Amino acid sequence: MSNATQSQTNITAGVQHQGSVERAVFTILTTLPCCIFLYINGVMLFTMRSKAVLRETPRYILLYNLVFGDTVQLALAQLLYILAACRITLTFPVCGILSMLCTLTGEISPLTLVVMSLERYVAVCYPLRHADIITIRSTDVAIALVWTFSFLNILIQVLLLSSFPFEELDSLQMNDFCSALAMRLNPMSDYYDRAYTCVVFLSAAGTIICSYIGVMFAARSASTGQALARKARNTVLLHLIQLGLILSSTMYSPLIIAMARTLGRLVIVRIINVLYVCIYILPRCLSALIYGLRDQNIRPILMYLLCCRLKLSAVMVKADV
Repeated sequence: MSNATQSQTNITAGVQHQGSVERAVFTILTTLPCCIFLYINGVMLFTMRSKAVLRETPRYILLYNLVFGDTVQLALAQLLYILAACRITLTFPVCGILSMLCTLTGEISPLTLVVMSLERYVAVCYPLRHADIITIRSTDVAIALVWTFSFLNILIQVLLLSSFPFEELDSLQMNDFCSALAMRLNPMSDYYDRAYTCVVFLSAAGTIICSYIGVMFAARSASTGQALARKARNTVLLHLIQLGLILSSTMYSPLIIAMARTLGRLVIVRIINVLYVCIYILPRCLSALIYGLRDQNIRPILMYLLCCRLKLSAVMVKADV
């Protein structure tokens, strides 16, 4: 048995020994903020489809793709968390579909951030050609390439997984809780996932950093609008910070595996809950908050929808009383 499998087994045993009250408390504490952020993301997605200017502007189309990927990723991750908290195990095919969808949507965010950074770079460094280069058609092509690249990664993982001898198993029912880590059934899948993650994030970080440097040099040029360059520089910097936060979520499994070798079972379970909220949920919720509250076109509609829904809920509660 590999170290990763042994560590995951220890984690599973720890969850099984966790008290029902403590497990219910942790589930509520993670599900409640997740539902709140899913609601905010849903309102954000509706907002970006409520006006023609938001539907037909390339950077808002890219933002919609980013928030959509984060929302689906967050919903799937929380579903897997609740299944584990309720001690529900799945079959390998069902878990494979869920974990692959989770991996697919997880790859969308860093790749979309790269495209968004390049769009801001063109807007500042080539302002006269921006409308010709960054069109709705080119934006749709970029989004299609992002999803295609992510699908290819999933296809390779499925091919690697197909080499596992499932026919030798007594049953397709899993003994472990469903997760992307539990579906790495052979060493090659683990090696490939590490290599792919390193290549994607190093390439994304390099592209965003180069875009940031280009925007900084353009900000010093007299031919470039200082206000536009400053705003674009701050936006690209936010892309880089957000990429770092998303990268931290990829360290979730390695951290758990490393700690599972030395710490007790219940301690690991409690740490899992804290890390899940801090480095998994929060990075996926920042897109709507950062870009929605900063953008002058989105903020009024977003605040209006959020405030009206809250007021309507308060009125309905008073009416029931």
